[in-house]
Amino acid sequence: MEQISHRFVQVNGLKLHVAEIGLESSPAVIFLHGFPEIWYTWRHQMITVSNAGFRVIAPDFRGYGLSESPAEPEKASFADLISDTASILDALAISKVFVIGKDFGAIIAYPLALLHPEKVAGIITLGLPFMPPGAFKHQFVLPEGAYPLRWAEPGRAEADFGRFDTKTVVKNIYILFSQSEMAIASENEEIMDLVKPSTPLPSWFTEKDLAEYAALYEKSGFRFALQVPYRSLGMAGSEVQDPKVEAKTLLIIGEKDYVLKIPGMDEYVRSGEVKKYVPNQETIYVPDGSHFVHEQFPDQINQLILTYLHNNKHLAAV
Repeated sequence: MEQISHRFVQVNGLKLHVAEIGLESSPAVIFLHGFPEIWYTWRHQMITVSNAGFRVIAPDFRGYGLSESPAEPEKASFADLISDTASILDALAISKVFVIGKDFGAIIAYPLALLHPEKVAGIITLGLPFMPPGAFKHQFVLPEGAYPLRWAEPGRAEADFGRFDTKTVVKNIYILFSQSEMAIASENEEIMDLVKPSTPLPSWFTEKDLAEYAALYEKSGFRFALQVPYRSLGMAGSEVQDPKVEAKTLLIIGEKDYVLKIPGMDEYVRSGEVKKYVPNQETIYVPDGSHFVHEQFPDQINQLILTYLHNNKHLAAV
């Protein structure tokens, strides 16, 4: 980890944190995290990918980790994070990049390619496919009590999380999101109530890892993270009308990822409907893989990433 350097980039009026490793002259790869993650979620990928001859950067989105939060997080949307990502690339003089997005990082990756196709050499997403406009309003309607709906309610997650220290909240979310079923609370319980205090962390997520996450969420809090993604989901995928991503794309998804239980999601991917929007997509399912497949099976995921990058390295030439 000491090989990874850290810098702050002034972007759209905010000081954003970027972890990086690799030669500036090498083809570039940007890793975009999801929730409850930060740049550190890519710890297994960054060194391996840089050792294979790539320049690797992993920012903390605004309001996450070591990055500054805007004064009014409640006004933020996915569009802000898309703009930030493009601006980070400009600030680092990266003209073309492979984009790797996990979870809602995918909701940033695809619009980035639609709005700035000249910047994107290719896309890998983990755990979430391309989201068509209005996806969560019309196509993937979540069941009542599902955690994204609960956390979308102003004040509800704040009250739920506020009963515990930050470390316990992060631990509980990692436990819930590692399961093969979506976290759904009944009428008289909250999402945090779904985890028994005695439930252990997943075997591949250490106490040291938890401490790293908890320390940064102690700094940032959850205020921005609840706004983006959860209170912005109605806008997900709406940045471009009649979208079609022409970039060569790889979707990696664990067969036990609870995202596949979202109504309509599994069929959307397996039927090939997703290819209406991303025609050059390959999908790889990882047996026993959870929502955190890149942390759970890092060697396997790293190999899939490296195979894709080496096969498409020529696309990064400017």
